[in-house]
Amino acid sequence: MNIESRKIEFVQAFLNLQSEELISQFEKLLKKAKQSERELEPFSIEELNSRIDSSLEDSTNDEITESNELLSEIRQWQ
Repeated sequence: MNIESRKIEFVQAFLNLQSEELISQFEKLLKKAKQSERELEPFSIEELNSRIDSSLEDSTNDEITESNELLSEIRQWQ
């Protein structure tokens, strides 16, 4: 099934929804997806180089977190 067919099928199903709560959830999901899409724009060359320089400086100054330490921290989040 191509994307156009999927969109049409989705819109038809959406139009048949009767639950305001479910429609609100879809609205929030769409808003969040649009926001995430904007946030994923590629870096400019200048921004990328700046981030690389900052990372190298952090590494030189030993301001890094080892992967095993990070994984241990993440496990504690739950």
